[in-house]
Amino acid sequence: MLASTVRVTRDLDLAEEAVQDAYVKALRSWAAEGVPARPGAWLTTAARHNALNALQRQRTLTSKLPLLVMPAEAEEPDIPDDRLRLVFTCCHPALALEAQIALTLRLVCGMATPEVARALLVSEPTMAARITRAKKKIAVARIPYVVPSAEHRPARVGAVLTVIHLLYSAGHTAAAGPELRRDDLGERALDLARMLRLLLPREPEVAGLLALLLIHDARRSGRVDAAGRLVRLEEQDRGGWDRGAIAEADHLITSALAAAPPGRFTLQAAIAALHAEAAAYEETDWPQIRLLYDRLLEIWPSPVVALNRAVAVSMVDGPAAALAIVADLERDGRLAAYHYLPATKADLLRRLDRRDEASAAYAAALSLTANDAERRFLAARIDELG
Repeated sequence: MLASTVRVTRDLDLAEEAVQDAYVKALRSWAAEGVPARPGAWLTTAARHNALNALQRQRTLTSKLPLLVMPAEAEEPDIPDDRLRLVFTCCHPALALEAQIALTLRLVCGMATPEVARALLVSEPTMAARITRAKKKIAVARIPYVVPSAEHRPARVGAVLTVIHLLYSAGHTAAAGPELRRDDLGERALDLARMLRLLLPREPEVAGLLALLLIHDARRSGRVDAAGRLVRLEEQDRGGWDRGAIAEADHLITSALAAAPPGRFTLQAAIAALHAEAAAYEETDWPQIRLLYDRLLEIWPSPVVALNRAVAVSMVDGPAAALAIVADLERDGRLAAYHYLPATKADLLRRLDRRDEASAAYAAALSLTANDAERRFLAARIDELG
């Protein structure tokens, strides 16, 4: 809705207001008249109508934010979707990379500020301030946001890929609520990744990202049981995974590796493929996964990557070796609010039969997540430890 309305207003703030007013109108009219047959179309039409009325009152577009897209007759015709077009325009190189990503996740992908903060591992007040500063810079500096031409598009691809990946991650495990997943976000991210692949078929990292999302999505249904309880990877029914999607991902990984040295998304896809292609959990090639994480950490020195690598280290060298890595990450402090850090520590301690310490670590992880499926899983772990 926002992406469609921006095409009318060429003004981000005005488009946001028009969309919000459409929701308010829907809350009032639908309660009295019933939900229309096509609620999405109703809302989009209402938002565009609100925008046109506002433009008539305002009489000019130049008094607020600068143009977000070029006039319709000058637009690049090969960007096939309003959402993908707006992702590209928000990922403007004049903004800091963190601001590009935060602004796009918040305004284009529809994620709430707490969700964006969780995705980027910062506090909610910090994230709210970052988004506000980014919008203010657009307004004060009058940055001309336009659809990038083909030769300028590669400079924005890294940020676009990161946005799509974070959007999928937010759907893969919901920040809060009764369900483990938010399939709407995951499907939106997968759609954008497929469109980006059509737009940039020769970009290896685009193929890598799409492969990564396909593999994760292939085992989506197996991550919870019939009662909605979280199922660990080692306990999932691999016969229920989507082998067609995994085969498609494998082809994409092969083409990406043949085209260029692997980037961060291709390496992550290769790791996911090793998990997916093992006939059983016990047959997982952990030494190869560890080598891939070693390379990934070299090109993308993220604390989250270091934590994931620690799991691979534990399967190759034992939980004690991995526990030392986790201790370093605790001292580092950047993952202080990331519940997978104490959850990983708890699992390592449990494997070392340090039950009291493991229980305390599970309790720490429990305090950091608001996802009900994860909370039930962690509480069950604590109960198992007595």
